[in-house]
Amino acid sequence: MDKEELRRQMIEKAKKEIHEAYASEEYALIQAINASIDLTRSYNLLNERLSEWNGLYFPEAKANTLKAAELAVSIASNSIESNTGRKISSEESQVLMAYAALVKGMQEAINSLDSYIANAAKRIMPNATYLTDPKIASELLSKAGSLKRLATMPASTIQLLGAEKALFKHIKFGSKPPKYGVLYKLADISSAEKWQRGRIARAYASKLAIALHADYFSKNFIAGKLKEQLDAIIANVKQMQHEHKSPELSMHGSKQHMQQGSSNASNANAAPYEKRHSGNNANTEQMGSFANHGNERGPSNAMHKKAHGSANANSNTQHFWERKMKKGRHMHRKA
Repeated sequence: MDKEELRRQMIEKAKKEIHEAYASEEYALIQAINASIDLTRSYNLLNERLSEWNGLYFPEAKANTLKAAELAVSIASNSIESNTGRKISSEESQVLMAYAALVKGMQEAINSLDSYIANAAKRIMPNATYLTDPKIASELLSKAGSLKRLATMPASTIQLLGAEKALFKHIKFGSKPPKYGVLYKLADISSAEKWQRGRIARAYASKLAIALHADYFSKNFIAGKLKEQLDAIIANVKQMQHEHKSPELSMHGSKQHMQQGSSNASNANAAPYEKRHSGNNANTEQMGSFANHGNERGPSNAMHKKAHGSANANSNTQHFWERKMKKGRHMHRKA
């Protein structure tokens, strides 16, 4: 086999593998959700600029119910006028109309992308889409890279998809660890109280892991049962009382706990050994006296060490100042 034939066969094999790798619709869904996110971000910027532009000619734009693009078309065609705004010229109306058409076209493109994402997500991930939302499920797929990789991820990894920067910041600098990523966009998590969000996100991630297994491996629809279990878990979490205490109460409670523990320890040490172990023979009395001697040595020895340590610290401080004073007098005599 010559080199040209080998090269041709390798190219054909590579083309075939690429075709098989991208044969699934999931990769088109990944591109669609990424395009929707980018386009939505750009649309918000352009729409905000158009609103500011409309305000030159129609300052009452914020009180108007029309969208920015529709209002711009009305202003450019002189179908709506304002007594307080600037009068638009013919050249300005043409430019404003073109910009409004661009914003309107972007809105139509976003609606078209959302429609495709909703249909494709239900085909590819019916269980995960039923539990969450087509766009959220598609965004999780985009973060993972493929459905196979997403289906084999543990629940803890699914919970933190989209929070990679916060996770690396926690690992590198020791900041607080993230509790959720893309899942925060769910209404059950974002609308919950702050102390409940992590628990609800963990419940969602655990059920999503099971749903994604079914979407990739068995292709069975089990999201109905999972949704019932998930709703029950969320209801229990929301019924739980807030366990967070104020700093004053927590400090007061800890002080009471420490005082109670110290009093129990002192009572236990103060209890005489002879009352607990009474006996008539000499061995019992000898063992009792020896144990009592050891019991007395415990707390007293610790107190003696503490007092001895404080006395040494005081004496060291006194010696230090005495040496300083002597050194000062010596320097004064030299001078």
